[in-house]
Amino acid sequence: MEYMRCTRCIMDTKADPEISFDSQGYCNYCNDAIAKINTTTYFPNEEGKRRLEAMLERIKSDGKGKPYDCIMGLSGGLDSSYLAYLGYKWGLRVLAFHVDDGYDTEISRENIRKLCEATKIKLRIIVPDKVQYDALTRAYMEAGVPNLAVPQDNILFACLYDEVLKSKIPYFLSGGNFALECILQKGNTHSALDLTNLRDIHRRFGTEPINRLSFTSSYKKYILRKTGKLKDLMPLDYIDYNRERAFQELYDFCGFEYYGRKHLENKLTAFLQLYWLPKKFGADKRISHLSSMIVSGQMTREQALKELEEPLYDEQMMNEYIAVIKQRLGLSDADFERIMKAPAHQHTDYKTDRIDPFLRMILK
Repeated sequence: MEYMRCTRCIMDTKADPEISFDSQGYCNYCNDAIAKINTTTYFPNEEGKRRLEAMLERIKSDGKGKPYDCIMGLSGGLDSSYLAYLGYKWGLRVLAFHVDDGYDTEISRENIRKLCEATKIKLRIIVPDKVQYDALTRAYMEAGVPNLAVPQDNILFACLYDEVLKSKIPYFLSGGNFALECILQKGNTHSALDLTNLRDIHRRFGTEPINRLSFTSSYKKYILRKTGKLKDLMPLDYIDYNRERAFQELYDFCGFEYYGRKHLENKLTAFLQLYWLPKKFGADKRISHLSSMIVSGQMTREQALKELEEPLYDEQMMNEYIAVIKQRLGLSDADFERIMKAPAHQHTDYKTDRIDPFLRMILK
């Protein structure tokens, strides 16, 4: 396919070969995203204010007589941290969960501590069994699939969904948002809730049992939604969510420190985003992140292209992260080189959940 780059955002044929362009050179990604502003998804205006107020009123009303109004995950990244801060400002009683898989950066740990102390948010820390978790993460690397973060994400949602059932608190506040994530590459990714895929990768490449790890599935999410026991909400879509302003507010509030680009609050996800995906799959996730900010008006195309010219990562930092990952996963230098040079695979090369397209769409 002839190389092309969108003339409005910076998505290109290298980022996703399934991309298409209209007569103006605009890609399907930004065309689809822009169509959702003030119509179906993103309301950074008075309409969003009205929807947010109605949402908060409903959450608080249904939370009467319960210890908490809502549940959320707290990664230490900007989106979930800012949402937790806003929840505090809105007067919500939030129960937060964090998966401490041993890969958190020091900045991330401090940010979580300072934020929870300042907001008085109740935080439950999930510590997966180290031996089994690391062996499963290595199995994903041996499988050569794009999404190495599946174990961490699945374990988090398993705990969240268990709490939803136990406490009968249906409201799950997600830090997912349009402003910074309206353009997501469709290739080189896979659902963290595909339990069939997880088990097949473990069966083929695992070296330890996974009986001490908790998992969930897309089917459980569907049933919880269908029965009204789970209600996913994305409040950041009802405000004018601006990255730089959010960082500044968090810094002023509790000394929250900037940790780098999106998803770099964790050493494993930093490795995934900046090293694994670019070197093994040729996928630079910065392209979709920067394109999202162009669509939401937080960056010009010229600024995005200039940022794209910067090195993907600091060599010393990445070498340190890789050393940690090798040590944790029991990988020799030769093992690591072998894995990096082995053919890449998609998750669909292994067994996956057989979900019809409509159901998969509503489970996103």
